Amino acid sequence: MEVPELIDQLRVDGLLMAEAAATAGLDAVVPSCPAWRVRDLVQHTGGVHRFATRHVANGLREFLDLDLVDYTGGTWPPDHELIRWFSDGVAHLADTLRGADPNLKVVTFLKAPSPLAFWARRQADETAIHRIDAQLAASQLAASQLAAARVTEFPAEFAAQGVDELLSCFIVRPFGELRSEAPRTIAVHSTDTGDRWLLRITSNPVVTERNHGDRAECTIAGSASDLFRALWNRPPAAELTVAGDRALFDLFQERIHIRWS
Repeated sequence: MEVPELIDQLRVDGLLMAEAAATAGLDAVVPSCPAWRVRDLVQHTGGVHRFATRHVANGLREFLDLDLVDYTGGTWPPDHELIRWFSDGVAHLADTLRGADPNLKVVTFLKAPSPLAFWARRQADETAIHRIDAQLAASQLAASQLAAARVTEFPAEFAAQGVDELLSCFIVRPFGELRSEAPRTIAVHSTDTGDRWLLRITSNPVVTERNHGDRAECTIAGSASDLFRALWNRPPAAELTVAGDRALFDLFQERIHIRWS
């Protein structure tokens, strides 16, 4: 996807996340991040947005400290201002990305077509995943209140690039924990976009091959949106078709825990 499309999706998911957080209430538990309340989720995501904005706006060549409260003036906004604060941060980040020089030089930590593309992609995917978290929190409400609390689907092209960021950028890093003494293979197939990935798992970091994966010990197939949710460990995974050695999919879900660095 191109940078402007990623920025558009960032805005969409920021709006949906704010709506879901308001529906759930700040004290609601986030089922996909059970140590968090919605308040923590909104603070975290809003802090990440401000962290990203600072780097892009200033073309920083080294990462700043990741203590996110530092980007809020040292204290989180009060509850009655928190969702508005979050929404303002989404808008400012999107405007900063859209106004940035396409040839911007700025620090990154994953491969991408350009530094600006890295920040647009990473922030769009970060917001999308945490939008799911907020909607899952809202979905715990009584059935009579669920009309605005469902987890909405992602556009197929966006979801496929989010799967690719995970499989081609995150899990192949040198400190990745998805390893096996005996070589194993997992194929991932996005049934609506046609994208395929083949993961070669050994005692070394994972090797991911794009547009391969017809033959593997385990094949995971589903729509791009369902893959995006499930592979980033956001339930449910029931919509996926898993063929072959199911234990490999279980291993993937057990070992893949994304962190900043």
